[in-house]
Amino acid sequence: MGVIRLKNMQFYGFHGVNESEKHLGGRFEVDVEMQLSLKSACETDDLNKTINYESIYKTVDTCVKKDKFYLIEALANSIAKDILKDHSIDSIMVRVRKPHAPVHGVLDTIEVEIERNQADYV
Repeated sequence: MGVIRLKNMQFYGFHGVNESEKHLGGRFEVDVEMQLSLKSACETDDLNKTINYESIYKTVDTCVKKDKFYLIEALANSIAKDILKDHSIDSIMVRVRKPHAPVHGVLDTIEVEIERNQADYV
């Protein structure tokens, strides 16, 4: 078993409950961690035996840009679902951060983390 991570991918999207978030949008940061067998890829040095990082990035990019969600929880779930649907991985962890969330206080970011596996979407 192995792990592939794409960390701190950055996108612009229109997710949130406030009108300004829906119309002006904001920056979102995404981490994806995928667990899968890497044995064949390690032995053959063949890209077709592993996950193409560019494909994962494009899937996340599409998820962030195609829909508008009220909650980053729903966005994270959509990302996990689309990656699991299109790729042969055992499980996935998705983190979505909203660095400039409109809260009345000082903070670095708001982050949601979800874990899913293939059985969650059967």
